[in-house]
Amino acid sequence: MTLPRVWFITGASSGFGRAVTELVLKKGEIVVATLRKPDVLSDLRIKYGQDKLLVVAVDVTKHGDIDAAFERAKETFGRINVVFNNAGHLHLSEMEGTPDDVAHAVFDVNFWGAVHVTRGAIKFFREVNKPGVGGILLQASSITAVIPFSGASFYTLDGFSEGLAGELLPAWNIKICMINLGKFHTNVLSNSVTLPRHPAYSDPSSAVSIFLKHTINAVYPGDVHKGASAIHRLVESGRIPLRLPLGQDSIQDYKQKIEILTESVAEYESWSDDLKRDDV
Repeated sequence: MTLPRVWFITGASSGFGRAVTELVLKKGEIVVATLRKPDVLSDLRIKYGQDKLLVVAVDVTKHGDIDAAFERAKETFGRINVVFNNAGHLHLSEMEGTPDDVAHAVFDVNFWGAVHVTRGAIKFFREVNKPGVGGILLQASSITAVIPFSGASFYTLDGFSEGLAGELLPAWNIKICMINLGKFHTNVLSNSVTLPRHPAYSDPSSAVSIFLKHTINAVYPGDVHKGASAIHRLVESGRIPLRLPLGQDSIQDYKQKIEILTESVAEYESWSDDLKRDDV
């Protein structure tokens, strides 16, 4: 008999975290849902019970919370098959208009929080799961990692994830996928922090002004529940790519990035023809 998958999900209170949690439970699988305010999931806890849903209070900026959550998962279920590293925070401002304390707060969640969850996941997959079983680490990212948005330059951690993927030994059977989400309608914008404009960027024709004008109060077209279904379909398939563009806008931005890189190589490739040391 095949055991149901156990998912460990951060930022499970809303958006993709909540949508994936709901879908996984509906599919008969198990969720360790982590979030700062566990009462937000009281309805799901009542509906599914603790044998299907373990809710753990976690602030990803606190290493002890993360370690305790993985330990609870180990004690309760003895395994984790999928980690959905989803907790995140958005602020909107120019780089020069972002005070250090605000930038640090974003990095504490989006980078360092994600890094410490990643460390916990890799260790669990390798040392707690049976040898060779491994696991799947889904890194919730954004299309801004491919085509950055002016006004949201402190947002993603794709470089870290891609470097890590190359470090893992094949025998561990650990797969990492960066999911570059397009414009899905979640509460990320309503929960974002918009800082006062830096005077140098107040021109309405600036890239940041245009970005903020079309972002604040925007209603994005992507359906988060359909996106959650695509994420579950990915895990079901067993074919885990390093990157997954999700959403038509994400696909288009991938194509645009490919064009930009191809044009740059074509124009400047010859500049590197004679850059070796003469003694090599």
